[in-house]
Amino acid sequence: MAEVSLRGRLEHDVSMSRYVSWRAGGVARRVYEPADLADLSIFLRHLPSNEAIWMLGLGSNLLVRDGGIDATIISMHPSVGEVKRLPDAPGGYGRVYAQAGVASPKMARFCAKQGLSGAAFLAGIPGTVGGALAMNAGCFGSQMWEIVSEVETINRQGQLQRRDKSAFEVGYRSVQSLFSDEEWFTGVVVMLVEGDSEKSRQEIRELLAKRIKTQPLDFPNAGSVFRNPPGDYAARLIEACGLKGYEIGGAQVSCKHANFIINKGDATAADIEALIGLMEEKVLKQFGIRLVREVRIIGVGAT
Repeated sequence: MAEVSLRGRLEHDVSMSRYVSWRAGGVARRVYEPADLADLSIFLRHLPSNEAIWMLGLGSNLLVRDGGIDATIISMHPSVGEVKRLPDAPGGYGRVYAQAGVASPKMARFCAKQGLSGAAFLAGIPGTVGGALAMNAGCFGSQMWEIVSEVETINRQGQLQRRDKSAFEVGYRSVQSLFSDEEWFTGVVVMLVEGDSEKSRQEIRELLAKRIKTQPLDFPNAGSVFRNPPGDYAARLIEACGLKGYEIGGAQVSCKHANFIINKGDATAADIEALIGLMEEKVLKQFGIRLVREVRIIGVGAT
């Protein structure tokens, strides 16, 4: 990378166990934490054109294999983390702007304090706004792109763009840009209806209580490993295969929720990936259903 004046933090040969919620994984050649969007723009402009780039929020849907990855990881949380109320849209709809590094629960609480309804479900998503946009994250019957009005993106040349939601093909846990695959989310404007602030806060409390009751939050995990197949639940299928509580090394299929894999303390990325493969294999063999991963696995295996 060419010499350039940067305000963020650049580290080399960084263990990704520090950055992913599974607390496991190999080394990334470079990790950059930009000071803000202007700093990120400068950084991207000076990267080699063939450099592999991964944008990272809270690392709740990523696993880096034990052999590491020859790439630049850009960590957006918490520095790219502005959230603010915008002027209302016609019809009295409330608008909120949030940058990609904002934690989804923080976004939910901000909207509730503003007296806006429709974003409480974000409290149940263990990641950032950027991650929620990239995979159309959702829980408890709601999905991110249901409230999106427009998004802000950045490309390899460091150019910021505003895109209407019509510029994306959005599906269940999938989002595809109609412009470029090398364009990353940096922010979003959501449109919400006016509501009761205390009612929204109570909804958030209830969602969090349900999450605590049903998910293994006392161990490192990456949320749901697989998408739910049409008309069914991945957790039900995995449990029916007798895998609840099954262990490989330090990784375990959660006894609390079978679509979660937990790190019991010393799991390697290889342990976790082997368990993911076993879950896929067993469900396919017993039910003829090919599970689709929500988590992304990158890098090379240990040698």
